[in-house]
Amino acid sequence: MDTFLEQLKRLNLTRLAGPVLIILILTMMVLPLPPIILDIFFTFNIAVSVIVLLVGINVRQPLDFSAFPSVLLVTTLLRLSLNVASSRVILLQGHTGPDAAGKVIESFSHFLVGSNVAIGVVVFVILTIINFVVITKGAGRIAEVSARFTLDAMPGKQMAIDADLNAGLIGEEDARKRRSTIAEEANFFGAMDGASKFVRGDAMAGIMIILINIVGGLIVGVVQHDLPVGQAAETYTLLTIGDGLVAQIPGLIISTAAGIVVSRVGTEKDLSEQFLGQLFTKPSVLYITAAVIGIIGMIPNMPHFAFLLIASLLAGLGWAMEKRQRASEQQAQLAKTAPPSPPSEQQMAEVSWSDVQHVDQLGLEVGYRLIPLVDRNQDGELLRRIRGIRKKIAQELGFLVPAVHIRDNLEIKPNAYRILMKGVEIGSGEAYIGQFLAINPGRVSGELKGMATTDPAFGLPAVWIDAGKRDEAQTLGYTVVDTSTVVATHLSNLLNTHAAELLGREEVQALISHQAKESPKLIEDLVPKVVSVASLQKVLQHLLTDGIHIRDFRTIVETLADHIGVTQDIDELTAAVRTALARVIVQQLFPGETELPLMTLDPALENVLLQAVQSKAGGGLEPGLAENLLASAAQQSEQMENQGYNPVLLTPPGLRPLLARFLRRALPQLRVISHNEIPDNKSIRIIAVIGGSKG
Repeated sequence: MDTFLEQLKRLNLTRLAGPVLIILILTMMVLPLPPIILDIFFTFNIAVSVIVLLVGINVRQPLDFSAFPSVLLVTTLLRLSLNVASSRVILLQGHTGPDAAGKVIESFSHFLVGSNVAIGVVVFVILTIINFVVITKGAGRIAEVSARFTLDAMPGKQMAIDADLNAGLIGEEDARKRRSTIAEEANFFGAMDGASKFVRGDAMAGIMIILINIVGGLIVGVVQHDLPVGQAAETYTLLTIGDGLVAQIPGLIISTAAGIVVSRVGTEKDLSEQFLGQLFTKPSVLYITAAVIGIIGMIPNMPHFAFLLIASLLAGLGWAMEKRQRASEQQAQLAKTAPPSPPSEQQMAEVSWSDVQHVDQLGLEVGYRLIPLVDRNQDGELLRRIRGIRKKIAQELGFLVPAVHIRDNLEIKPNAYRILMKGVEIGSGEAYIGQFLAINPGRVSGELKGMATTDPAFGLPAVWIDAGKRDEAQTLGYTVVDTSTVVATHLSNLLNTHAAELLGREEVQALISHQAKESPKLIEDLVPKVVSVASLQKVLQHLLTDGIHIRDFRTIVETLADHIGVTQDIDELTAAVRTALARVIVQQLFPGETELPLMTLDPALENVLLQAVQSKAGGGLEPGLAENLLASAAQQSEQMENQGYNPVLLTPPGLRPLLARFLRRALPQLRVISHNEIPDNKSIRIIAVIGGSKG
C-alpha cells in the first residue's frame, strides 16, 4: 500500500491533464450526459474562454502565448462536443419543457432573447456573422501574412545573429536562443493560420447544427410526442437557439482573443498600456475630438446630454494631460538652468596635481542624441554590449583590455561618436537611435530607400532605415543591426586591431599575477629573474600585432627563458616563441586542415630579399622592388580569397619579420609565417607564387 502511494506521489499529474481532457471531450460526443453535467461543462466552457481572452490581452509578445493554437483547437472541440451532447438531450427530452437541456440553456434562451424565437434566430445569426466573417477571417489573414513575412525574413535575421555572435556582442547560448525564437515565430504564425480554420468550421457547424435540431425537434415533437406543430416549433427552436448561443458566445470570445494575439506588434507593454499610452497622451487630439463631439451635441434633435457629457470628459482629460506635461517640462528646465553652487574655499585653493587631466586608455565620446545608449538610468543597451566585447576579447586574446570610459561631447555632431585610445581618435561614425543599419554583404536582391552610408566597422555599403522597413531589408538579404550593435561592432573591431597597443606594462603585470596563481613556481623562477617584464611585454605585443593570441602564457615564458641567454633581439625572441606556438598559429589560420594552402615567393625574388635583409643597410627595400612586391602580393591575395582560401605567405625565417611589417599596413588580411612554424604533422600545398606565375 505504501509503495502504491509513493508511486502516485512521484507521478506527475499535470502530464495527465491534456490526455484526460481530450478523452473527456471525445467521450461527450458519444455518451449521453444528464442536464446537470451539461450545466457544469457549459459554465466551464465560458470560464475557459474568458481566461483565454484575458491572457491574450495581457501578453506582451505573441510567443508569450505559444500554446494558443493548441488551445484554440481544444476549445473548438469542447464546444462541438457540448453541441452534440446538448442536441441529444434536446431531441430526447425537449418535449418536457424549456429546462430539459439544463438551466444554462434555459437561461440563455429566456434572458438573452426574451423567449422570442425570431429575436433568438436573428441574434444568433448576427453573432455567427461577426465571428465568421469579421473576427476569424481577419485573424486568419493576419496570421497568414505574418507567417509568410516571418519565413521570408528568417535568412536576414539569421545573418544578424551571426554578425552579433562574431562581434562578441552575444554568446553562443544567446545566439542559440535567438535562433530558436525565430523558428518559434514562424511555427506559431503558421499554426495560428491553420488553427483559425477550426474556428471558421465551428461557426459553419453551429449554423448547420441549429437547422438540424430545429427540423429534427419539430419531427420528434410532432410525430413521437404528439405535440401541436406551433408548440413543438416554439419549444425546440427556443432550446436550440439557447444551445447555439451558449456555444457561440464563448466561440466569439476565443476568436477575439486570437485576433488580439496575432495582431500584437512586438513591444514590452500589454494591450492596456499601449491603448492608454498611444491614444490618450496628446492633449491637442483630445481637444479637437471634444470640440467635434460638442458641436454634434448642439445640433437640434440630437441627444444633447450624451454628446456634451463625452465632450466634457474628453476636454477635461486633455486639460489634465496638458497640465502634467507642462509640469514635467518645467522640472526639466529648472534642472538644466539651475545656477551652479558657489565654489568652496577648498575648490579655490592653489593648483595641484589633481588638476592634471588623466588620459584614458580607452574612451568613447557620444553626441547628445546618443546619450540614451550609454545612460545607466535608461538601461543603455550599449553598456551591456561593451561588457560583452571586453569579455570576448579576454577569452580570445588572453588578456583583459582596459575599461572603456564613456562621456558625452557637445562639440561633436548630435548623432556622432568617437572612439579614443590614449586621448587620440582611432575611429568615428554616426548612428541614429530608433533606426537600423541595413548592411549590404554583396548579394542582396533589391535596393532600399534610406540614408546611404558606409558600415563603420568593415567599410561595406549600408543604408540607415526606419524600424518599419526592417523585415523588408532582411527579406532582400541585408544584414540589419540596431544602433547599439553598430557602435559596439565598430569598437570591437578597433580593439582587436589595436590589441598590441592596449597591452601596457600594467596589463602585463596583471597577466603575470594571474598566471602566478596557476603556476606559482614558474613565475617565481623566471619572471623577472630570467625574463624581464620589458622583454616579455615587447614579445607579447609582437605576437598580438601578428594576430596571435597569448593565452598559452606558460609556453611563451618558458620559451623566452630558454633563448634569452643567447640573444636579446626582440625579433629573434619573437621568432623562437612563434616556433614554439606553431600548432597554435596553424590552428588559428587553418582550423581542422591537414594540408595547408599557401603562397610563397618566387626563388629569384626571395634571394634578392634575403640579400637586402643581410646587407648592412638595415634591410631596406629599393622603391621599385617594394612596389612590385606589394602589387604582386595584393593580386595573389585577392585570387586566393576568391577561391575561398585564407591568404597566407610562407617565407624563410629570416624574411618573415621584414615582410610582415612591410605588408601589414597595405594588406592587413595577409598573414606571413615561416618554414619553422609548420608543424611536422602538416603538409603544404603551394597554390600561388608572389613575383612569379600561379602554380
